[in-house]
Amino acid sequence: MSTNFVVNAEKREDQGKGASRRLRREGLVPAIVYGAGKEPEAITLRHNELIRQLEEEAFYSQVLTLKVDGSEENVVLRDLQRHPAKPIILHVDLQRINMNEKIHVQVPLHFLNEDSCVGVKMEGGVVGHLATEINVSCLPKDLPEYIEVDMAEVHVGDTVHLSDIKLPEGVESIELAHEHDNGVATVHKPRGAAVDEEGETAAEEAGEEEAGE
Repeated sequence: MSTNFVVNAEKREDQGKGASRRLRREGLVPAIVYGAGKEPEAITLRHNELIRQLEEEAFYSQVLTLKVDGSEENVVLRDLQRHPAKPIILHVDLQRINMNEKIHVQVPLHFLNEDSCVGVKMEGGVVGHLATEINVSCLPKDLPEYIEVDMAEVHVGDTVHLSDIKLPEGVESIELAHEHDNGVATVHKPRGAAVDEEGETAAEEAGEEEAGE
């Protein structure tokens, strides 16, 4: 856990669609925080501040410090509702966490060495991503900002599975724990490559026949 995001919030009393619309007109976002054996609490966040934080990839998967009227607690982002046509956040769900208990979080994948990959550079293939994030279980202190997937030695026709990824210490793949060794990336020939090669061969043969005539 390397990035420390602070989310400033205030308690809210008014609830319902009408109250939420009023809050949004004032530049606020209705939200709720729940979990850790406490009652759910309705809060508001500052829209402009939240938009800036959402530009950071780590914000979606890291432990956040929620400040509500002077008190602090650790939370993770669980749900985010966006306006379908406008750059507006409609509602946010935050979950309280216990720093001594494991949490389940989706962590983004960062693919390394794609351009120098054997299957790309030497064999004419292209990299295809089968997943952009994976579900992990770990203590909050061990939560990585992202997980690296090295594509350097992947050949055309090969698939990189969860079991091929080196996870940080203390981090476990939830899918692997349930014996689901899902693929996360592959290298394959571009569509039409085989057809193009066959077409070129046919054209060459036709040319040779014409020259013989």
